[in-house]
Amino acid sequence: MSFDLEALGHPTPERRYDVTAPALQAYADATGDVPGGPVFAVVPAAEVIVLASRSVASDDVRTRVVHYEQDFHLYRPLEAETTAVVQAAPVALLARPNGASLVIHVVTRDEGGETLNEQYVTEFFRGVEAPTTVGERAPDHAFEANGERALAEVAYEIAQDQTVRYADASGDHFAIHLDDEFARSVGLPGRIVHGLCTMAFTGRAVLEAAGADDPRAIRRLAVRFSAPLFPGDTLTTSVWKLGEGTYGFVAAGSDGTPVIKDGRAELQ
Repeated sequence: MSFDLEALGHPTPERRYDVTAPALQAYADATGDVPGGPVFAVVPAAEVIVLASRSVASDDVRTRVVHYEQDFHLYRPLEAETTAVVQAAPVALLARPNGASLVIHVVTRDEGGETLNEQYVTEFFRGVEAPTTVGERAPDHAFEANGERALAEVAYEIAQDQTVRYADASGDHFAIHLDDEFARSVGLPGRIVHGLCTMAFTGRAVLEAAGADDPRAIRRLAVRFSAPLFPGDTLTTSVWKLGEGTYGFVAAGSDGTPVIKDGRAELQ
């Protein structure tokens, strides 16, 4: 098992993605949102994120990868008829007690070169030792409630077909989200909800807690994925106000297990 440290800092080729109204609507339908939700930004970037990861992590290492953190910095919403020009670069490899983390920085621009959003994707490779720690971590978004009462708790039901609808809208058809037998073969109790779908639900919850209704108001949305969510679960997001336009949150499944920690949202 190996990591290619020489690949760090080298961006992928640019990829273009034409944003359409049907694609925006399909993603909104898959997450119970309205078009323009912040997590849609991952759709144009999906291909280059995988390319950046594969440039560092060998195929045998990638069998042990899980999505650990996601952090969106949103400057302008992705709208229909926009051509997104996306590029990603692996920027850090971090040694951890039980594995290694790879940080990938993604930049999405329009055809005129204006930056629309940035993303930091942190992958965790379970049980794989990193040869060293090199590069810079993603921006911090740690959050602790410290016993303070939440501003709101927002609950959403997760439909039994949630993973199917999200797979079709996002293009992520990984079998752990669609096939109970396959999911059990890799140690899961059954199909699990895509982490980014869960993240989209928490973004909705923050807007509801803040009394806002336009997802384009979100300027930053960051989470750490801590446990799987399952179809048929109830997702409850607890939201705290940290300052003007800034919120911290955690989200738990039906049994109370936190599925998202260190949530941070910044609204304009």
